[in-house]
Amino acid sequence: MAAAAVTVLGSMFAINTATKSVEAIDTNTSAQHQAQSNDNQATAEDSAKTVVKTNRVLHPVKKIVIKPGRNLIAEENERIAAQKAAEAKAAALKAAQEAAAQKAAQEKAAQEAAAQQAAAQQQAAAQQQAAASQSTAAATTTTNKGTFKLSFYDPAVMGSNMGYSGVAANLSTFPRGTKLKITLSDGTVWYRTVNDTGSFAAGNPNQLDVAMPSSQIPSAGILYATVEVVG
Repeated sequence: MAAAAVTVLGSMFAINTATKSVEAIDTNTSAQHQAQSNDNQATAEDSAKTVVKTNRVLHPVKKIVIKPGRNLIAEENERIAAQKAAEAKAAALKAAQEAAAQKAAQEKAAQEAAAQQAAAQQQAAAQQQAAASQSTAAATTTTNKGTFKLSFYDPAVMGSNMGYSGVAANLSTFPRGTKLKITLSDGTVWYRTVNDTGSFAAGNPNQLDVAMPSSQIPSAGILYATVEVVG
């Protein structure tokens, strides 16, 4: 029994010892493999780094510089737009100038029409006044003062509003307010009132300057007539 027990214990020891040896061998082999693998990986990484460095030396990376270019289509579109804007501005300015010129022409035409209307009204009033004077003078006596030289002027042209019922005279010959009957050689009769004098009067006491619209002034310019004082 004792021998058998020893034999069993011996067998178990031998088996345990054998097992431990195998495990030790396996562990050492795995460590060697891991170390070799790490060496191989390090070698591969070194090789890769060397290749990268070599490639950088043999094929250096070129720096790409992007230069802005010209967009001809955009530039043409901008040029056309600027030209159209300038043309539109010029057209607007021309239209404004034409409108201003048209307005000025209309205002001038209106002023001329108003002036013509005022002159016509003034002439009509003068004619009515002359007719009334003639009607009044016909019923009164007259005193003949002889033959006088007649010149003519338009008070409106001179900026005066005295109308056309008066004459300018030498006031020492005919005082202001004297009513005169003027008879032309063809029988035409005018009745006028002395309401002005002139530079001619001092040296020409026998001259009258008769107020009359420019359109009615005789083409001869100077006439002679018989002058009578009415009243």
